[in-house]
Amino acid sequence: MNTDIGACIPRKFLEMEGLGNAVQKKTADLEHMAEVLITGEQLRLRLHEEKIIKDRRYHLRTYPNCFVAKELIDWLLDHKDAADRNMAIKLVQKLLDHGVIHHVCDELKEFKDAKLFYRFRKDDGTFPLDSEVKVFARGQRIYEKLMTTENYLLQTREEEGVKYQRAFVASEFIDWLVQEGEVALRSEGEQLCCRLLEHGIIQHVANKHHFVDGNLLYQFRMNFRRRRRLVELLNGSVSLAPDSHESPFCLRKQNSDNPNTSFLSVSPTKEIKIVSAVRRCSMSSSCGSSGYYSSSPTPSSSPPVLSNPKSVLKRPVTTEELVAPGAPYTKKTLTIVGDAVGWGFVVRGNKPCHIQAVDPSGPAAVAGMKVRQFVVSVNGLNVLHVDYRTVSNLILTGQRTIVMEVMEEINF
Repeated sequence: MNTDIGACIPRKFLEMEGLGNAVQKKTADLEHMAEVLITGEQLRLRLHEEKIIKDRRYHLRTYPNCFVAKELIDWLLDHKDAADRNMAIKLVQKLLDHGVIHHVCDELKEFKDAKLFYRFRKDDGTFPLDSEVKVFARGQRIYEKLMTTENYLLQTREEEGVKYQRAFVASEFIDWLVQEGEVALRSEGEQLCCRLLEHGIIQHVANKHHFVDGNLLYQFRMNFRRRRRLVELLNGSVSLAPDSHESPFCLRKQNSDNPNTSFLSVSPTKEIKIVSAVRRCSMSSSCGSSGYYSSSPTPSSSPPVLSNPKSVLKRPVTTEELVAPGAPYTKKTLTIVGDAVGWGFVVRGNKPCHIQAVDPSGPAAVAGMKVRQFVVSVNGLNVLHVDYRTVSNLILTGQRTIVMEVMEEINF
């Protein structure tokens, strides 16, 4: 009796299965490359902001827009982007291996923790724009255009009895691409969308179909604005799930097993609440309706699991109590200028909303925002009688600078 199960499977089926696995591997490799490129770009912007990248002079020659390797390692450690120098070197080496950075004279293929000059290829125009990189660049441009302009495309929609947030209809999306001048013909639009899907940028909402110019629903699978942690570069592959874009203030909770990746999500009082590995994310990435996603960016990680954060409020507070004459609350006006990663706070609650968490290194903290403050108005519009989703949408569709009135309890 033949017990070799493989012998019973037709060779053609095995060949097709092997081809499918190869396609999946290629897609995973492309997704990882995209994450490296995006992470590198976010790091480049941060280094420019903090003047780590600047013109430097050596032996009577000026090297524009470069950084010193040793200074970068010091900076990564100071900002807790790496646990030690060895990890920091490995992280930067990943960028060098993918052509994101290079030695200014192209003499070294290894990143060395020394007083050597390196430069981001995007700063000197030497970044190789091959066909794969061009797809991601185009996908990012389209994504940013959708996120920064008012449009009717991204809505809560239903397919086969299931509702999907921030979903778009394929045919309407192609209409928009033609209208915006991204493509000249519908056939070009469909080809572009097929490429975006194959590179993991968009996907069918239930991941059942390739892209077809019709009534099927799709979502952006890749959130270009999400703040990447450098440690993610050390993973061989990336497990991506469709990002929710409902609120611009989500703080994502990552792997809590690593004690070196935490920040204090607190108001400047004696009470301290530690949130493991929480980071500021972009103005367009978000938590679910009742919590934030907890995931670990490892090759074997499963899709994010929704977990409900416990409210930081000591007790429920009504709007009437908040505005009553003689109530023990004081009003403050905060002007918050969003940076490349967002505003750095989480808003939660319903009539009134409250500040659930604040990133101590973010713009909101600089402006004086604290945990347990209640949101009174956003850009002059009273929001005491709406929920946090409405507040989120007001900020998401507004300007980078927001003016918020908040009320906080007076400590006698």
